[in-house]
Amino acid sequence: MDAFYASVEQRDEPTLQGRPVAVGGSPQGRGVVAAASYEARKFGIRSAMPAAHALRLCPDIIFIRPRFDIYKSVSLDIREIFHQYTDMVEPLSLDEAYLDVTENKTGNPSATLIAREIKQKIRTKTRLTASAGVSFNKFLAKIASDLRKPDGLALITPGKALDFIARLPIGKFHGIGKATEAKMHRFGIHNGGDLRTWSKWDLNKHFGKVGTFYYNIARAIDDRPVRTERIPKSIGKEKTFEEDVDSIEWLASFLANLSDKVVDRLKREAAEARTVTLKLRYDNFESITRSFTPGYPVSDAGEITELAVRLLHETEAGERKVRLAGVTVSGFLRDDGTSIEGQQMMLPLD
Repeated sequence: MDAFYASVEQRDEPTLQGRPVAVGGSPQGRGVVAAASYEARKFGIRSAMPAAHALRLCPDIIFIRPRFDIYKSVSLDIREIFHQYTDMVEPLSLDEAYLDVTENKTGNPSATLIAREIKQKIRTKTRLTASAGVSFNKFLAKIASDLRKPDGLALITPGKALDFIARLPIGKFHGIGKATEAKMHRFGIHNGGDLRTWSKWDLNKHFGKVGTFYYNIARAIDDRPVRTERIPKSIGKEKTFEEDVDSIEWLASFLANLSDKVVDRLKREAAEARTVTLKLRYDNFESITRSFTPGYPVSDAGEITELAVRLLHETEAGERKVRLAGVTVSGFLRDDGTSIEGQQMMLPLD
């Protein structure tokens, strides 16, 4: 979806249409931009940017508190459209999903025509626009989906994939963030063509196990299937405070509240966790994490709180002011004792 949260707000409030909109926290506090309209993006405003900085870039920007219940409802409407074509749907978030339409319910042999139909149905049902990427694997489909936003549709065929990747700037590769991009630049890797000259051994040496992934995507190789169930590998909840906190007792109480929310999601996954992680950010923006694996699975809010508070006492909280705290659980086990592997999931902020 195109600027999903912001587009929903502009749709529901006509006076916001054509104006710079940011969904997120207040710039008077420590709010963060969750989504920015395309009008706001012209000023350089992006998601995860501090709201106060966004206000400096665009004094006329309008801040809207997020309405996750509405976004989720719209997301479910969109997902119903996907399932008219295939049940091979892998949601990545409320506004993004992979679809495998190799075999589809309409019998249409053209993935591009299916994408065009889905885009039109989304517009008709929700009055919102979506962008689609069509290709023969996940990596290229994801890249293609970003090529012609907003309201775009792009196709990368097998015959054009290697040339396309060779020209693609390394910072545009899905899965390569700013830090890795900078590191690759230091090694002289500026695009896919440069990446393709590196051996798998050298990539693993300098970038760890993910080097094999880089080696493959430089050659248009991505065998990951579309998975209809995405089990999280970690579940976390964190929040930035309106004012810095230096009370250990208050933080301990707050961690108990976070643990309750994490356990609610843990119960929905019918899983237990092996590891509890505490995250703190001090008033100078330094972030730290402390983890503990007790040797037995935990699924109770009291147990998670107890471990998080124990980790809290191993930090400088109380001596230094804290501006953010978070609790994450990971290393999941199913009810039958088998391990679960999946993706990270950070629950939305209140």
